[in-house]
Amino acid sequence: MLDGMELDVRALDIDEWPVWRTLRLAALIDSPDAFEASYEYWAQADEERWRKRLAKPSLNAVATLDGEEVGMVTGSPIEERVELLSLWVAPEVRGQGVGDALVRTVVEYAGRRPVSLQLAESNTHARALYLRNGFVEVAPGVLVKVPA
Repeated sequence: MLDGMELDVRALDIDEWPVWRTLRLAALIDSPDAFEASYEYWAQADEERWRKRLAKPSLNAVATLDGEEVGMVTGSPIEERVELLSLWVAPEVRGQGVGDALVRTVVEYAGRRPVSLQLAESNTHARALYLRNGFVEVAPGVLVKVPA
């Protein structure tokens, strides 16, 4: 899939908010129906709002492929589970394992906690990604992965 390209997924810290901003805005332009938030809402956000978005306890991770940032994901602890949010992969690298690596990162972060997510019924590509990674659909648009 990656044909010798180097894929890395790393957690961002709060001072790297410009990296998250660039990817998030690209995601909202590319896939506006996949996210609850809008481009208009985030395009006008100031540094403080971006820093709050990256604040702990959530995991905010970025995928780089040969040094170029090409994807993002959030794992947000909610009670006894982790919610997977904001997963996006740049169109030019889709189908090369970046999404799988981002999902694995959140699952590893969750440890023994279940991971849940919601997605639009029409988002068949994302559904396939999650099902391929061991999630099961428990209600329309609601998927969960329970640790083994």
